[in-house]
Amino acid sequence: MALLLSSCGAGAVIDLSALKTYVSFTPKKTITCKRSKIVAGNQWIKATASASAVVVTEPLTKEDLIAYFASGCKPKEMWRIGTEHEKICFEVETLRPMRYEQIAALLNSVSERFDWDKVMENGRIIGLKQGMKSISLEPGGQLELSGAPLETLHQTCDELNSHLYQVKTVAEELGIGFLGIGYEPKCRLEEINTVPKRRYDFVRDHLQRFGSSGPDMMLRTCTVQVNLDYRSETDMIRKFRASLALQPIATALFANSPFSNGKPNGFVSMRSHLWIDTDKNRTGMIPFVFDDSFGFERYVEYALDLPMCFLHRNKSYLSCRGMTFRDFLSGKISHLSHEQPTINDWENHIGTIWPEVRLKRYLEMRGADGGSREMLCALPAFWVGLLYDEDSLQAVLDMVADWTREEREMLRTQVPVTGLKTMFRDGPLKHVAEDVLKLAKDGLERREYKETGFLNAITEVVRTGVTPAEKLLELYNGDWGQSVDPLFQELQF
Repeated sequence: MALLLSSCGAGAVIDLSALKTYVSFTPKKTITCKRSKIVAGNQWIKATASASAVVVTEPLTKEDLIAYFASGCKPKEMWRIGTEHEKICFEVETLRPMRYEQIAALLNSVSERFDWDKVMENGRIIGLKQGMKSISLEPGGQLELSGAPLETLHQTCDELNSHLYQVKTVAEELGIGFLGIGYEPKCRLEEINTVPKRRYDFVRDHLQRFGSSGPDMMLRTCTVQVNLDYRSETDMIRKFRASLALQPIATALFANSPFSNGKPNGFVSMRSHLWIDTDKNRTGMIPFVFDDSFGFERYVEYALDLPMCFLHRNKSYLSCRGMTFRDFLSGKISHLSHEQPTINDWENHIGTIWPEVRLKRYLEMRGADGGSREMLCALPAFWVGLLYDEDSLQAVLDMVADWTREEREMLRTQVPVTGLKTMFRDGPLKHVAEDVLKLAKDGLERREYKETGFLNAITEVVRTGVTPAEKLLELYNGDWGQSVDPLFQELQF
């Protein structure tokens, strides 16, 4: 038996030889997983010394990739909440973006003062790690906390507060500030300093070939997301469909990126809008999730046919030159023919797929802009209330059952522009948000952890129908005298 830990489900014990008890893919076939491949390749594994020394001798197969997702199944008592949130870093005195050297000084000081381990690449610090938590840098120097898998929303909010205390303590000494917003509001794209991570060079090169918004999305956006567990393949399907259909609701509630280059940009969520023209094959509302055939195997088929952005070998990154993972898996003759696919390659590959909801060994909710401390706590509360309570989950599925593909795509495209004022069927989207918020509150109440207070920030948004972005625009046109500079004080953590 190997111990498998997802980033939002620590402690789950999965017997890889018994994966067939979790999922069957067709009436005639069940999957068992070759233990050595998962143990050798997965970064979240804790195993015995003998298990960690296993050498992969058998080729990776499609069944192993399916089994990878199946290994994320865990009983309800093992479900956890994992949050990730990004912040814009800026010089307090000039309001300009940070240089890498300044961010490196911040990371080094946080490491030394608060006992974080440094993550290095080519002699440069690129992140920190402490237990199951990590601090990393996005391509434009956005600072991200990837939290530990925790049981309650109180714990996730305490984790956020502790993180903000640590980084602010050091940042204030260095003249650094952090913005809670979804998009850099003032500086032009060419003014943003890039982080020296080789991985990002390959991703940027790929995105530049598949849409016009990739570099902007990488360098100037910030998000908050929550990662949630599933019990079985059927549970994954239900949660995936419910959360994907409602992702535009979350985009509206958390819309917080109305400025670009110092002026209003015509959107309430520029961050969300940019994703629309960022490699359409690996982003968006992936409609096959609503097909009867959807499951682990169908998601694997989808990912297999997407080009790989890079291959990581011996601390170096290799170009895949447009090769799909299916080509790589089949041993197609190429410049990579001498390389053997591993589970770690698969993990890297699925991490470069960015739909509004993403499947790993848990589900990632990816539709919200970064925001204030209160909004960062509200996002996991919203989705936990909807997806971790069976009654609320079923009510959501009933609600969205007759939504058409065209309606879902319309919401995805229009909500970044008009937020809760988007017209849907017989009224504004605000009315749907009211029903959804009630389901989230009811779900949290049934958890009996006294967590409903974390929804207060978005309760006000739903009551008024005014998004955070629209409040900022009102200030811009009023008290701020059509300048975004006061925003840096208003939204600074």
